[in-house]
Amino acid sequence: MELAGLQKAEDNAVFKFEPFVLHVQCREMEDAQLLHSVAINSGFRNSGITVSKKGKIMMAVRSTHCLEVPLCHQGRVLVSDEYIDYLVQVANQKMEENQKRIERFSTGLQSALTAPVPPEQLGENVSTAASGYTHRRRQRTAKKERGKGELAAHSDGESDLSFLMGTT
Repeated sequence: MELAGLQKAEDNAVFKFEPFVLHVQCREMEDAQLLHSVAINSGFRNSGITVSKKGKIMMAVRSTHCLEVPLCHQGRVLVSDEYIDYLVQVANQKMEENQKRIERFSTGLQSALTAPVPPEQLGENVSTAASGYTHRRRQRTAKKERGKGELAAHSDGESDLSFLMGTT
């Protein structure tokens, strides 16, 4: 990369990398907890669950490995070609790590949504949440099979989360 483009800048320029972010509205707290456990174990350490005053449950999958560096200020270049090359290398490494975390999250979510999840596969937190999720799913299936109630469309979190796995 060359500074030629930056030298033409008349204002500020910033080199920026932002990692994967996903927000999921969940119907039940258990589903949000399952997603949170998978996210944390996949390397998305800044993930969290929020509940609004009206009871809307949002689960955010976030990471902290972002990068934002000023390159020029008010048209004055602050960095060298060598430093820009270094930033590109660092950003590429962060991009590779981001992709690995996304793949771990996808794999972990697929595993957590199937029954049962062995503790050694996803970690204690995920297996506990997954087994609760699996138990609830089995109860709904058994109830439906006994004919004691109909399930509402999309009441099973597995169906609700299928878009995360590229299935419908």
